[in-house]
Amino acid sequence: MNQWSERWHEFAKKRSHFALWSTFIKWIVLGSVVGLLSGTASAFFLKSLDYVTDVRLEHPWLLYLLPLGGVFVSFLYMRYGKNSAKGNNLIIEQIQDGTETIPLRMAPLVLLGTLVTHLFGGSAGREGTAVQMGGSLAEWFGKLIKISPLDRKILLMCGISGGFGSIFGTPLAGTLFGLEVVTIGLISQQALLPCFVASFVGDLVTTRLWGVHHTHYVVNEFPTLSLMIILKVVLASVIFGLVSMLFSELTHLLKRIFTAMISNPMIKGAVGGLIIIALVFLVGSRDYLGLGIPLIKDSFEGDVSPFAFLWKLIFTAFTLGTGFQGGEVTPLFAIGATLGNALAGILHVYGPFLAALGFIAVFCGATSTPIACFLMGIELFGSEGAVYMFIACVVSYLFSGHSSIYTSQLIGVSKSQFISIPQGTRISNVKRPRKK
Repeated sequence: MNQWSERWHEFAKKRSHFALWSTFIKWIVLGSVVGLLSGTASAFFLKSLDYVTDVRLEHPWLLYLLPLGGVFVSFLYMRYGKNSAKGNNLIIEQIQDGTETIPLRMAPLVLLGTLVTHLFGGSAGREGTAVQMGGSLAEWFGKLIKISPLDRKILLMCGISGGFGSIFGTPLAGTLFGLEVVTIGLISQQALLPCFVASFVGDLVTTRLWGVHHTHYVVNEFPTLSLMIILKVVLASVIFGLVSMLFSELTHLLKRIFTAMISNPMIKGAVGGLIIIALVFLVGSRDYLGLGIPLIKDSFEGDVSPFAFLWKLIFTAFTLGTGFQGGEVTPLFAIGATLGNALAGILHVYGPFLAALGFIAVFCGATSTPIACFLMGIELFGSEGAVYMFIACVVSYLFSGHSSIYTSQLIGVSKSQFISIPQGTRISNVKRPRKK
């Protein structure tokens, strides 16, 4: 009897390992395909984005066509978009047991819409485009191979990770971003391997296969760890969190105001273009148009205007709030880096050091993805300042409150035990939580 029992346990053990190996191979293959698709899409997008940006810089008069660009983008989404207009929120909702289909048309629509926005001078980013392309391509691939509902959710998370990791050249941050962004405070470890494979392969495809080069920022030194420096970092990080909350709330407020005031999306896009042109004349500078990469570079290499962060915030909020396409993350990088540079003079710390913390912390506060942002800091700036970067992300995450650029995010765990928010509440439904 003991002999048969031992044989049975040995067989069960072998079957268990066979199941683990089959799962491992399955997600290596599926994650790699999603990474290949999203990395290729990101490479094409980045090359196209560089081209339209160069065209805009060579022909400054294109700014005056921004209202027409707004009309065109809005028409595209009215005529062909359907539920694609939800953008990143649509993908997040489908991972959360959503019943809608993510159409393949989302990829070309957001690609064209973002390129038009940047061609004429709108202030927007690129992460939203990459994530939407990755998600829609992952959905298409999942339908092609007829995956199960559970696997579909994981594959969509792979699309987010593949798009994010390939667009910024940060595969570890991309992995965690796909895991963290769905539900605040909770991570699905079941999707850890697939998301890593998709992000890693996506980055390799973008850089090695298609030869796309990412922008690098240098921090030559990090201050020696001391109580005074930690206190200064905490203070700056509180401000980073509050500014990220300001950005999220202002963008959502403008979307609601313009939608209520102007029922026709094409007219709303035209008005948005006119507002951006007016802001350029008001400020007397075009530095706040486009991605904002020159602003980021200046934050690491010299000094920027103390109010550069605020102007970039306003330009981006009005661009996205009136219906133009594009992401929020790169402008958030610019807002955080310029804010960090401005605070460095006040707090008497090394400018590029605080610019690097602002770079990741404002993004962290606006998305509530502290681990992804911490890893992004490590990937972009090295591990020497890891303690400071972790502090910045954690503090900004807390002080940004229950706000986010993604209104479909669910709250898995409240950020404070003194704020009662039911688990599973959407960010869009958070009003004024009662205190215990």
